[in-house]
Amino acid sequence: MINRFPRIELGHYPTPLEHLPRMSKALRRPVYLKRDDQIGPALGGNKARKLEYLLADAQRSGMHRVVTFGGLQSNHARMTAAAARIHGFEPHVFYFERRPKRMTGNLQLVALLGAKCYFVPFGGSGGMTIEQSNRLVRLLARLFVGKHYFIPVGGHNWLGCLGYVRCAHELAAQTHALGLNEARIICAAGTGGTLAGLMAGLALAAPQLTPLGIDVGKLWKTFPASIAQVASQICQHLATPKQFIASDVPLIEKRYVGEGYAIPSHAGNTAIARLAHMEGVVLDPIYTGKAFAGMLDLAERGELGRETPLIFLHTGGSPGMFA
Repeated sequence: MINRFPRIELGHYPTPLEHLPRMSKALRRPVYLKRDDQIGPALGGNKARKLEYLLADAQRSGMHRVVTFGGLQSNHARMTAAAARIHGFEPHVFYFERRPKRMTGNLQLVALLGAKCYFVPFGGSGGMTIEQSNRLVRLLARLFVGKHYFIPVGGHNWLGCLGYVRCAHELAAQTHALGLNEARIICAAGTGGTLAGLMAGLALAAPQLTPLGIDVGKLWKTFPASIAQVASQICQHLATPKQFIASDVPLIEKRYVGEGYAIPSHAGNTAIARLAHMEGVVLDPIYTGKAFAGMLDLAERGELGRETPLIFLHTGGSPGMFA
């Protein structure tokens, strides 16, 4: 069913599923890393999977401009700008912040890629739903950009999140090859689209694998309801009707965010150093570091079972380290 939807390839699949021997020994259970940090353009990351479907749809629309938005260290903005350039689109990016004095990290790469950046200092998206934020940027884009194809924040709609249905199929095959009868799949939740795609994909393809999202931003009102809606829409478009409600969403909100979105936390930085020292893998301080810290804490508290294998989805974000 998923192959009915047009897609452009931005990476090579499947991404590796790597065993972490020293982390496994420390946590007394198998621990793996799904390397989605290794896909896509401009230093890579998980947004490649979503942009494959969204930019294919943009090509069909006939528009030559694409518009999206995100935080100042948005990996989604960076990868959208890069993928747009690869396929001949003109990228436009909105930020709900003042223009910083220096363009660092992801912002520096967005500027290098020649994206037109708009800084609208609304003080962040706090107090809005994802849907309200998308509507606001659509309005701004009509005023400032003209005709365009709109890509929601984080690629958060059913079409973009088909990319993580495809990832769920990869995980089903990879865990079967390893003889894993069950596992927990842990990911950072910024806009929640990756989690929505995994929820739908694993429910359809591998119910023995259970996802868990760890909120890294405290960004959105009614966050679980937005994720549930997208997961339900995915199933509807795959002709396998399954309805999710907010209480079905496996999301830990606020607990591991620290002071707020894009503000590094002590626990997150400690987790980054721990994984780097043990396995030579680098996370980022905005997304994956906080989520990995959450996974470590939950595992050490026994809240993820005592022996269940853990798979951490490495969604990329290394440019954030340089901000």
